[in-house]
Amino acid sequence: VASSANQLVGASVSGAIAHWRRGNIDFLMGGLMLIGGFAGSALGVWLFAILRRIGQVELFISLAYALLLTTLGGLMMVESTHSLLRRRRGITIRRKLHQHTWLHGLPFKLRFRRSKLYTSALLPIILGFLVGILSAVLGVGGGFVMVPAMIYLLRMPTAVVPGTSLFQIIFVTAVVTLLQAIENNTVDVVLALVLLIGGVLGAQLGTRWGAKLRGEELRALLALIVLAVAAKLVFDLTVRPDRPE
Repeated sequence: VASSANQLVGASVSGAIAHWRRGNIDFLMGGLMLIGGFAGSALGVWLFAILRRIGQVELFISLAYALLLTTLGGLMMVESTHSLLRRRRGITIRRKLHQHTWLHGLPFKLRFRRSKLYTSALLPIILGFLVGILSAVLGVGGGFVMVPAMIYLLRMPTAVVPGTSLFQIIFVTAVVTLLQAIENNTVDVVLALVLLIGGVLGAQLGTRWGAKLRGEELRALLALIVLAVAAKLVFDLTVRPDRPE
């Protein structure tokens, strides 16, 4: 968990720079997410230490991953499939940029010019807090939660979401790595370095390929990846091992 969070720092820096050059980062939105992310990271590291102490950390991580990935991947796949089918049939549905729910009635409203939004500052802070917990406990950047939430909850344009998400992940995962090393002493430097090299290269390629896809195509691709990982986790949890430990 701690080592994977460490390599996400480098991969996120690489990807964020590529998106920044294209002007696809909302720094105000990302900064507010960081406020919640730092608080969530501290809480997550504390929870991780408790789970490790009682010997249930591996089971908890596997179950949490399987549940989150299956739920989010399924929802994203349904939505993106409908969007792709509508496009192929020539049905154009204009997106309502100002569609309000009770969440948008929260106070402390700000105008996010890059995302063309006027919404409560509490929403990105709360979202960042939840992602901070996930980063600390599961060792992920929280992208599989952050990206759908930014698109469907905050109503951000799809083109701005990846860069803004990567921007806040840089700092949240850096804090998680530091706290995990201090609190739990669980960072494998060699493993993190090897993962880091692949992550940096992959982030650059992913940014270039993603620029060639439409929003619904990107969401469908992410949903497929998320569901594939979820299926592998469920398989490992349910299939009897050849040599039980």
